[in-house]
Amino acid sequence: MTLTTADAEKILADNFAPWVRDLELAVAETGERHAVLRLPWSGRLAREGGAMSGQALMAAADTATAIAVSAARGGYGPMTTVQQSTTFQRAVQDADVLITARVTKLGRRLAFVDITMTAGDGGEVVAQATTVYAFPG
Repeated sequence: MTLTTADAEKILADNFAPWVRDLELAVAETGERHAVLRLPWSGRLAREGGAMSGQALMAAADTATAIAVSAARGGYGPMTTVQQSTTFQRAVQDADVLITARVTKLGRRLAFVDITMTAGDGGEVVAQATTVYAFPG
């Protein structure tokens, strides 16, 4: 089963905490083993100096991982983050961020995902992350 963008939007609406939904993430694309989400620029997400906060970027990367894993598994199910590592490369100011999450290995108990975050459409890389998700049970 292919996860559509509408399916992914429903997963966001039905399964994430209100503060995550407050990020106003939008699903831009889904595929067999990936998802692309858009984190819209907001002054609410800026830290001192006007750059988007790292916490917002990390939450968006984690959320994009859940959608990419759901796409790879054919739907949403219980999963949990067991590791996330993020490297910030440049500040984001006054620009949306595209978060591309790609499942590199999908096992029975674990999924491994690489995430690239870019400023604007086709902009420069602002951060990269890796996550590991576990499937309980």
